[in-house]
Amino acid sequence: MFEGFKSFAHVIGDVTIHGRVGGSGPPLLLLHGYPQTHVMWHKMAPDLAKRFTVIAPDLRGYGASTCPRTRDDHSQMSKREMAADMVALMRGFGFKTFDIMAHDRGARVAHRLGMDSPYAVRKMIILDIAPTREMYANTTLGFARTYAHWFYLTEPYPLPERMIEADPRDFWNKKCTFGAAGDGPFSDEARDAYHNAFSNKAVIHASCEDYRAAATIDIAHDDADGARKLTCPIHVLWGAHGAIEAYFDCLELWKLRAETVTGKSLPGAHYLAEELPERVLREAFVFLGVGAVSREGGA
Repeated sequence: MFEGFKSFAHVIGDVTIHGRVGGSGPPLLLLHGYPQTHVMWHKMAPDLAKRFTVIAPDLRGYGASTCPRTRDDHSQMSKREMAADMVALMRGFGFKTFDIMAHDRGARVAHRLGMDSPYAVRKMIILDIAPTREMYANTTLGFARTYAHWFYLTEPYPLPERMIEADPRDFWNKKCTFGAAGDGPFSDEARDAYHNAFSNKAVIHASCEDYRAAATIDIAHDDADGARKLTCPIHVLWGAHGAIEAYFDCLELWKLRAETVTGKSLPGAHYLAEELPERVLREAFVFLGVGAVSREGGA
């Protein structure tokens, strides 16, 4: 995976962010979701690197990156802190302005990054989420049953941690293959990487803290935005066979939070970058304004 890419480890304050960088051209930051790592981009990264300088980090608390010391208000895993890491990371590579493509939890980090550092983001692609605050506010029984982890991961330490630690591999498999696509999106190599990362008790705890932050301090930060919206154009893609399509009006909810919104559903489930990489690539190249790339490398 990631042929031609180089590994990096950047110290940012009290955390070290690990990941991979490759390619040349305009900068593109790729942000992963839960319970994954930057490895989720492995099917797309080689083609993206033909047009972009691709930076694919593990978010704090995930993969090989630092799991920060826990605070009472969960702010160490707030999207504000995670977004600040990414701004500093991109500056470390020499980029003050960049595009973002982000999935799941990473897309929530991207949303906060665009609000806190609007000067930094040129365009943003969001994969299979609606805004956090609006999803909680519009929760139904069907959504709660489908996304049960949204709720039990917010339970006080150590209940969810101990439940997951009992068998992290089984938890990962059940969580990530529950949807309509089953285990189809995941290569054996990628799944092994996810299992290895998620076997770390510190990562399990940090990821629970991610959800605790989402239900508390992240919503407080959203509320403090008032009438402000994302000013960068955003393009939203979601799975036609997933929870976002079933329970939310994705585009309308994003129009509450962003000034310029386009998007559509794709014929997949939640893990679009691994299930439908070529479809996501086509959408990305058009929205980001670069030429498409063939699998043989030609334009």
